[in-house]
Amino acid sequence: MFENILQNKTEKKVILLGNEAIIRGALEVGVDFVSTYPGTPASEIGDIFFKLSQSKDYKGYFEFSTNEKVALEAGIGASFSGLKTLVAMKNFGANVALDALIPFVYTGSKGPTVILVADDPSCHSSAQSEENSRGLAYLAHIPILEPSDPQECKDFVKLAFQISEKFKIPVIIRTTTRVAHQRALVKLEKIKIGRAAGFFKKDPKKFVTLPPRVLEMKKELLEKIEKIREFSEKSEINRRINRGRVSISSKVGIITSGVSYLYVMEVLKEFNLKLPLLKLGFFYPLSEKKIQNFIKNLKKVLIAEELEPYLEKEVERLAKEVNCKLEIIGKKLLPEVGELRPEIVASAIAKFTNDKLKIENFALQNFCKTKTWESDKLKIPRRSPRLCPGCPYWLVISAIKKVLRHGSGQAVKDVIFGGEIGCYMLFGTLAVNMQDYLSCMGSSVGIAHGIQKATGQKLITFVGDSSFFHSGIPALINTVFNKSNPLIIILENQTTAMTGHQPHPGAPVFPNGIKIENIVQACGVKHFKVIDPINQKEFVDTVKSFLEKPEVSVIISRRPCIQIKK
Repeated sequence: MFENILQNKTEKKVILLGNEAIIRGALEVGVDFVSTYPGTPASEIGDIFFKLSQSKDYKGYFEFSTNEKVALEAGIGASFSGLKTLVAMKNFGANVALDALIPFVYTGSKGPTVILVADDPSCHSSAQSEENSRGLAYLAHIPILEPSDPQECKDFVKLAFQISEKFKIPVIIRTTTRVAHQRALVKLEKIKIGRAAGFFKKDPKKFVTLPPRVLEMKKELLEKIEKIREFSEKSEINRRINRGRVSISSKVGIITSGVSYLYVMEVLKEFNLKLPLLKLGFFYPLSEKKIQNFIKNLKKVLIAEELEPYLEKEVERLAKEVNCKLEIIGKKLLPEVGELRPEIVASAIAKFTNDKLKIENFALQNFCKTKTWESDKLKIPRRSPRLCPGCPYWLVISAIKKVLRHGSGQAVKDVIFGGEIGCYMLFGTLAVNMQDYLSCMGSSVGIAHGIQKATGQKLITFVGDSSFFHSGIPALINTVFNKSNPLIIILENQTTAMTGHQPHPGAPVFPNGIKIENIVQACGVKHFKVIDPINQKEFVDTVKSFLEKPEVSVIISRRPCIQIKK
């Protein structure tokens, strides 16, 4: 697919992933600066730009940043210098970047800037929570566009750059797993070559968010949002659609956005239904007049959206001004937990229209029913996820269990194990049973410190090398400064393995790679050791010794991921 992304033939159509179409859109506007931290379902964006950056023909700049906040800050600097900037991250990365995001919306962008945020309803690749990043719109007052397919991914990125350039504001493209990872034909336009350098012109009134100027900035931002709302009212990405030949009623309609639109259209096509449909490409600011014009003569409207009912609440507010008798139905029929599926939407539309649709004949359900006998015959055993054969983490697990079973004075049940996001999440499986809490990246050390201070219990906490660079260092500093004594094991497999083996600042692929032990020492840790876990006796002896230390201790378990070692 890499070759498809780079084709420079106007009007040609190629099959692209949603993420690949986002890259193509950025290339067609001539993006200058791209920064990211890898996270699924957005990983392909960084992977492909990294590959592009290795080419002598690519004039733009790309970096894997140490975390999403730093990626956004780098992008802000590029934007302040006039460059067209793209920053990509998954939903949890937006949480990390939030501290920098809100002031950036106040200052506005000089170079047009697009921030890609990929959500993961149903937590296919996300463990810590199910998040709906649309809520950022209300917190930050930042425009958000929601594409539903790869063609819209490309088109919406280009539109987002236009909006950012016109209104001097960063714009979020919000996708979900089903948008980022679906494939479809995308019509190509000409690639533009980005420039290599910008220039920062001093302008404290624009770039410095100090009171009382910051309150003026907020007022200017809200005025800017109203102008963007007027732009949204005229935009073709908010459009009314009528489909099918059999009309149920002209007094009922559907409002939808993002991937939910595809599910609705699939159901309407399958059952040959004609229902008025309003598709919203702008999530924020909403096209309020278009919505009110759509609902003013309706008796009932179905709001088809994933997760929290943001659109439903907005329609309830707008309906009070034009149609108080309107029955608004959303989460009464559609779940607030987990992603939608065509059969869920089909069931909701059947109940909404009071129509006895033959849902049992729906293509997807029919497929499932006709295929179940095959799996029954095969009797495929259920398998829990597990670490790869040959993974160096198995050696760490083995050494720790040897210590805690034989002669250290500690038993497994007496030690609390801290975990976080990464392959070592699998330490929580029954086969390993060495994970007593799990939160977010960089959190295992910080939580361990709190538990130790609160209870005095012994802790062993695990953090990956990429997570350590991402946000584990401040937690380590806090642990040293405030004097607790967990044993921290940094699992240095020399890559960001779980999201696709992207490099990090300590990866050996970089000649100027940063040694983790230098950071650990600089943080004031007195008891630390670098060990290859293949040396089981040394690892076991060190764990025994460090568990008894009254101060924080660190083992850097250095052995490459079996996949990159191949």
